[in-house]
Parts: sequence; C-alpha cells; structure tokens
Amino acid sequence: MSTVVIEIRQANAADAPAVAAAHDEAWRAAYQGIIPGVELDKLINRRGADWWESAIRKGSRISLLAFGNNIAGYANYGRNRARSLYYDGEIYELYLRPEYQGVGFGRRLFTAARRDLLQSGMKSLVVWALSDNEPAVEFYRALGGRAVARSSERFGTRVLDKVAYGWNS
Repeated sequence: MSTVVIEIRQANAADAPAVAAAHDEAWRAAYQGIIPGVELDKLINRRGADWWESAIRKGSRISLLAFGNNIAGYANYGRNRARSLYYDGEIYELYLRPEYQGVGFGRRLFTAARRDLLQSGMKSLVVWALSDNEPAVEFYRALGGRAVARSSERFGTRVLDKVAYGWNS
C-alpha cells in the first residue's frame, strides 16, 4: 500500500520549472477556444520558468498544491489591484492541471490563499474570471462569490468580458 501526500505550501525558486509547466497546461485547457490561439501562446510563453523564478524571488505570494512529487496547481495572490473595488485582497490566478480538476483541490487551494490573505489583515477578497470560462465562473459561484463588477480585456483583435467575484469575511 502506498500513500500519496497532498500538501499546500509556498513556492520556492526551485519550483519555477514545475509552476511554469502547470501554468502552460492549465491555461491551454482553460482558454483554448476562448483566447485566440496566437495570443494564448504569447501569454503562456511569456511566463516560462525564468519568469516564475523571478516572481518567487521577488516575494510574490505563490502557493502550490503538491500531489506527491507533482505540482498539481498554484495560486498567485496579494493586495487588490483594482482601486475602484473596495476589497483588500485579490487572487490573481488559481489554476490546476486538467487531471487534478474536479476533485476538490481547487477549493483547498482557494481556502489556503484566502486564509493567508486573512492572516495578513486582508479581510475581503476579489477574483476576476473571463465570462466565457464557464468552469471558472461556476467554481467561484460555488465558493460563494458574488459578482461585483464587470470589465473587458483585449486579446489581439478579440475583446472578452470578465467578471469580478467578491467575498467579505
């Protein structure tokens, strides 16, 4: 009988290649057919191992969900960047590799990021998701997020709607 350990921990510089690989897989699965292919490739290629290593070394808050020796996903979070929204914290990104989705790992990663923000005095939280990314929209709604704002973002020639979900403590 073997036991697989599931842990959530802060990323370190040595994790950068695994985070880059998780980012690549998760983004391709989440955004294929939503973000135009050339633009999606640009966004992914911009965030290779060197980019992640630099972000980690500069102190970005990046939590990893490790399933055994594999990085299943990550959450990147910190202070809310949208001054027009009255929320303290923001989860900038929360992604899982496709094979780890649908089994509660996303909820665990969200809860860990939210707890870390709370411990830093950030009592409220916002997350942005593309409206066409139905799995993400459903995920944040299932976690109790309320739609609190809308905006749009340009990806090449395509403009996509996005929605902010908010939580108060």
